[in-house]
Amino acid sequence: MGSVVTQITCGRQHTTAFVPSSGRIYSFGLGGNGQLGTGTTSNRKSPFTVKGNWLPYSTQCPIATDSEECYCVKRIFSGGDQSFAHYFYPQNMVPPDDFRYPDYLKQIWTVNETFLQRLLTFPSGRLPVEIANEIDGTFSSAGCLNGSFLALSNDDHYKTSARFSGVDMNAARLLFHKLIQPDHTHISQQVAASLEKNLIPKLTSCLPDVEALRLYLTLPECPLMSDANNFTTLAIPFGTAILNLEKAPLKVLENWWSVLEPPLFLKIVELYKDVVVHLLKLCKMGVPASERRILTNFLHTAFRVLEILHRVNERGQVIQYDRFYIHEIQDLIDIRNDYVNWVQQQVFGMLTDIPVTICTYPFVFDAQAKTTLLQTDAVIQMQMAVDQAHRQNLSSLFLPVFESVNPCLILMVRRDNIVGDAVEVLRKTKNVDYKKPLKVIFVGEEAVDAGGVRKEFFLLIMRELLDPKYGMFRYYEESRLIWFSDKTFEDSDLFHLIGVVCGLAIYNFTIVDLHFPLALYKKLLNKKPSLDDLKELMPDVGRGMQQLLDYPEDDIEEAFCLNFTITVENFGTTEIKELVPNGADIPVVKQNRQDFVDAYVDYIFNKSVASLFSAFHTGFHKVCGGKVLQLFQPSELQAMVIGNTNYDWKELEKNTEYKGEYWADHPTIKIFWEVFHELSLEKKKQFLLFLTGSDRIPILGMKCLKLVIQPTGGGEGYLPVAHTCFNLLDLPKYTDKETLKSKLIQAIDHYEGFSLV
Repeated sequence: MGSVVTQITCGRQHTTAFVPSSGRIYSFGLGGNGQLGTGTTSNRKSPFTVKGNWLPYSTQCPIATDSEECYCVKRIFSGGDQSFAHYFYPQNMVPPDDFRYPDYLKQIWTVNETFLQRLLTFPSGRLPVEIANEIDGTFSSAGCLNGSFLALSNDDHYKTSARFSGVDMNAARLLFHKLIQPDHTHISQQVAASLEKNLIPKLTSCLPDVEALRLYLTLPECPLMSDANNFTTLAIPFGTAILNLEKAPLKVLENWWSVLEPPLFLKIVELYKDVVVHLLKLCKMGVPASERRILTNFLHTAFRVLEILHRVNERGQVIQYDRFYIHEIQDLIDIRNDYVNWVQQQVFGMLTDIPVTICTYPFVFDAQAKTTLLQTDAVIQMQMAVDQAHRQNLSSLFLPVFESVNPCLILMVRRDNIVGDAVEVLRKTKNVDYKKPLKVIFVGEEAVDAGGVRKEFFLLIMRELLDPKYGMFRYYEESRLIWFSDKTFEDSDLFHLIGVVCGLAIYNFTIVDLHFPLALYKKLLNKKPSLDDLKELMPDVGRGMQQLLDYPEDDIEEAFCLNFTITVENFGTTEIKELVPNGADIPVVKQNRQDFVDAYVDYIFNKSVASLFSAFHTGFHKVCGGKVLQLFQPSELQAMVIGNTNYDWKELEKNTEYKGEYWADHPTIKIFWEVFHELSLEKKKQFLLFLTGSDRIPILGMKCLKLVIQPTGGGEGYLPVAHTCFNLLDLPKYTDKETLKSKLIQAIDHYEGFSLV
């Protein structure tokens, strides 16, 4: 009463006032965060004197003097839940105290061990107001979280930059997991509410400093983010905040991601993969149109975050590429329909009635999904080629200028001249005809090609083409693999043919037996072979190159006596080839040994076979080129071409169907499977070859290999008969195990050739 107030300031929920005549600062309002300077967290309805020996500031008194009355309050400030006083004091005086309460509030709130220990002492239930306020304040503030989990050793966090986050990620993981526990749901609920309502919605793309990005790195470690109940309230809004970052801060975040330990980076990837699966499940359940649009937007957000993470991983290979695969995709969407929608988007642009096409984000497809995509693409192209042929044939009825054409690609070959006949037909074939369905006819054999004849054609022609008599490929004994021979006398037409045959095999969903190293499939996908590929093809040479790179001493020139040349065999003689110009005059030393290894690998896989592989590459891509093929990793393309050997014989039995009198528990069938499971691995593979035309299984696994067994007339003196086109086995009604075993082995030992199939 009667005091003259010269300054008054307002914070979020409190007010401070300064009375210069007495030098007093008064405060009132809410004091839960100690902002009233009373030494407590109590609220004040009326003004209360802030603790401290405050004196008025005198403009008449020089600052440099020691006059005690001259060095006091000049200005007061309030903002948020803070209050400040700008003051002066002589050197011989103790500065005013920090009157926040208690002592731990003298620093910014952070998530640390002390913070956790204090919170976890409260039993499950309603939290005291001051504790709830502290949790809310900490997890509502970007500054508080950015100041948490700092790498404190040697004050490393002060070095925060575009390359160094200054964050102790292991501490973040440990503290978050201690905080969010099933026994303390009251804490989890408060944290979740603060993140959802205050922190994440207020994240902005305009950041004051690089340190403000730390929470983008640490927040995914919070278990609440990985809870499916919080996907739409926390993970998706947080993903939106990431996508809204401007180019420069996003680049910094990507740099920080790229140097994370693999488990930490994987956690973020797994989070948004789980979000995608969760949203796709909701879509599959069926939701109203309005909700579907919201889910579509959420899906785009999750996929776009994964896209950024995938881009980071491609640059730095933090985790294996297949950790981005979402294996549930095929169960949650119709991949074929998704591909058609995606193609329409490519042609006509974004269509409003198509929600989201997963093909836009192909890095989430596993090998099986990619195979389905490739098969879908092949079916579409085949149908287009057939339709084109029908249109041309229709036109030829009215316009003689049009010649009638076959809607299929017909290969009529003789067994004793399979390569020559195939070359003759394919040489005359136009590129467009490669897209037609393939039908194979063996001259002199009555067979309707429903798949089995085609299978045997690929088996026989590849066996013939790879025969050493042609000298087209070199066989490496140690690895049991082949590679193009730079000393062949065959022209490039045969290499072109092999490329076409491999392409046709994939295009017509048939596996072929090619003993090439992974380097072949890398080159088909325009990826560079590496030292690992040399180790696979030529293990002894590869080991030598690795020893050269690992040699710790400086005397490499004396120890290895190498220069930039390679010694090759040329029909019984040796020949020296220079790996680089004047390579014979360049010794291999410590400084250039990596260049030597790179040049050696390049010579083996590229330079020495450039023209031959070019012909192979051209032939292959005439049939099987396109965007879908580029989605494959080299190992996946290899499995597509040659199948795999992940045999699961119990799965084969489980998926087998029966016709006629046979069923799973029929006595003959039970004997058959007893005999089959007792066969050696080689005999089982031979049985697959006998029944399906290949001893390998499709990339999709045993679940896609369905056998059919039916009874046949006659007695036990007859052999089982395979209808390879249909994976159908005619099995006489054997009653004796030994007889069945003898007849089955006799049949599979003589599997080649078709009668009426």
